Amino acid sequence: MYQYINPQSIFQYFGDDDKEMIREMIQIILKTNLHELKQMQDQYDVNDFGTIQKKCHKAKPCMSYIGALETKKILEVINEDSENSLEHYQQLRSNIEIIEKELNDFLEKL
Repeated sequence: MYQYINPQSIFQYFGDDDKEMIREMIQIILKTNLHELKQMQDQYDVNDFGTIQKKCHKAKPCMSYIGALETKKILEVINEDSENSLEHYQQLRSNIEIIEKELNDFLEKL
């Protein structure tokens, strides 16, 4: 049903008995982690690879929480070699666009 997220992973990490808490956690991921990752082009523009690594490292657990393991692997690649990762970042941006749609769809159906 979903290309990147996995509802089973979301329920596993956050529990399926408190839908309001799940809703809040997903909204935090959307508004903070995914938003920060989408804005990383600014760091690439000024070669701020330390910040890129920090943002990727910070976002990796969230990708596990939502079951986006392919995207987590991209974050790991960027984190390991941020100076040569612009192509991977473009793939990450593409994934994030889809993940945002999937998470919003998940929230609507929750």
